[in-house]
Amino acid sequence: GYVGEGVLLECLEHPAVDHVLVVGRKSTGRQHPKLKELLVPDFFALEAKTDQLRGYDGCFYCAGVSSVGSNEVDFTRLTYDTTIAFARAVLAASPQATFTYVSGSGTDSSEKGRLMWARVKGRTENELGRVGFKAAYSFRPGIMTLRAGMRNPAWWMRVLVPVFAVLMP
Repeated sequence: GYVGEGVLLECLEHPAVDHVLVVGRKSTGRQHPKLKELLVPDFFALEAKTDQLRGYDGCFYCAGVSSVGSNEVDFTRLTYDTTIAFARAVLAASPQATFTYVSGSGTDSSEKGRLMWARVKGRTENELGRVGFKAAYSFRPGIMTLRAGMRNPAWWMRVLVPVFAVLMP
């Protein structure tokens, strides 16, 4: 997706990053000396892939779905359950890793607010803090700018993101 692609491009360019493993359901279609891909159809079935998750110092978890048109049960399965299952698999394979979750602006850490998506993301953030990583961080971007080399932004993002970037301080 859009967010993961931005994180991937930054990691590939950063001199302090030696290797990048992208775990996803489909290939990024990119070639780079630092890049390896692990294709998995189901983030709940990572036991057979544990060896490939070993030896990493950090994880940026950028997977997610929109809550538009989703009920709380389905959104929780795709947001909370998937994220926590993946985090536990990473921790089992690479206990030294720092886990970074890309959440969203307006996330509700109290888990009691009126917005369903904000409660679910808040619950996810809270649980990630208890999973057992040496460090776990949640980023709550309100808007992310486009960068050169991106392939995933939808047409409307290519139009609106630059407008918002100018309007927002």
